[in-house]
Formats: sequence, C-alpha cells, structure tokens
Amino acid sequence: MRPAGTAHRLLHVLPLAPRRKQPCERRRRDVELTERIKEIHTESGGIYGSPRVHAVLKREGTRVGRKRVERLMREADLAGISPRRTGFTRRDPKATLAPDLVNRDFTAPAPNRLWVTDLTMISTGEGPLWLSAIRDAFSRRVVAWETSARADADLVLTTLEYALASREVEPGKLIHHADHGCQYTSIKLTLVCCEQELMPPWAPSGTATTTRSRRTCGC
Repeated sequence: MRPAGTAHRLLHVLPLAPRRKQPCERRRRDVELTERIKEIHTESGGIYGSPRVHAVLKREGTRVGRKRVERLMREADLAGISPRRTGFTRRDPKATLAPDLVNRDFTAPAPNRLWVTDLTMISTGEGPLWLSAIRDAFSRRVVAWETSARADADLVLTTLEYALASREVEPGKLIHHADHGCQYTSIKLTLVCCEQELMPPWAPSGTATTTRSRRTCGC
C-alpha cells in the first residue's frame, strides 16, 4: 500500500481533467423544449405566440405547462404577432351587424364546421373568475377553454388561438358562433377571424345555446 502522502502528490502531478458539473435534468429538458419551440415559431412565420406554440406541443404529445412555454419563449426572446397589441376596443353600436349564419340550428354535419363559444362567470373565494370555452357543435366536446380575472377580448382571443392550434380547420368552412358581446365584436377578434378565414362569430344575443354555454363548458 502506498503511503497517503504519495497519493496526495500524484493528484497534483497527473494531468487530470477537471470534472464539469452536469446540467440538471430540468435544464436539459428546457434546452430541448426551446429548440422545438424555435422550430414551431419559425414554421409559423413568427406568428405563433405561447398559446399556439403550447397547443402544437400538446398535439404532438409533449407534456409541458403553459407557463413553462411562456418562460422559455421569453428567455429565447420569441413573441408572436397578434392584434392583441392594440388597445381594447368595443363594437360601434351604430355599426351594421353580420347576419346570423346559424339561424338557431346548433347542429353540424361534420367536426370543425360550427363552434359555439361564450363567457361564464364563476364565483370564487378570491373574487370572480371568467371562463371562456369553445364547443364543437358536431361532437359536443370542448375544443378549448381559458380562464381569466378579466372578461375582455384577450380572453376570448386566447381561447380561439388554442382551438385553432389544436384542430385542423378548413378555410372558409368554420362558423365561430357567439353573441353580440363586445369581446366577440372587437376589432382584435375580427382581425383574427379574417386572417384564419373564419365566418363571422356574431349572432343574436340571448339564444338558448349561448345561454346554456354560460352555465357549463361541457354542455
């Protein structure tokens, strides 16, 4: 057995490479996710923000939270292009409304032909919480939903972005049906509907289906 002093001297003489600290598993995962997020963002032409990027990842089977996608995009200096950057707007009460394309017939011949959407307020111990949900009239399943403390155009627009990113929608074939609330007649939502070639979302307020949508997101 070599004396302890000899081993100590060898450690100082031998050209041993220093150990590099291995990145933790979460950090490695962040790097992988960021690379895929960059690819999705580039493939969208720089349009997709965190809601749509998250929806694409979810559709691909990647398990990741919305907040994590937001953080990674922020760290990578990535942002989507959205009409939400403009100020909040309300419909001009004197403006001509779009015709009701549904005529209270809330049935559809195929998926992604008619989406019914509305807002509902949920009372909580911390104050009111607003739920925005979109339901497919054919399958009667919820396509997308989002919550917020504010019932504004940003809430309904984010919900629509999630829905569009999670479904294959044929341009010009989908009716996005809602009432005449200012959130659904805002310029923000109108611009997105035009870009995605969706039929106008407006319909006479107070219909039975939009009223039921206020009670539950899974009706």
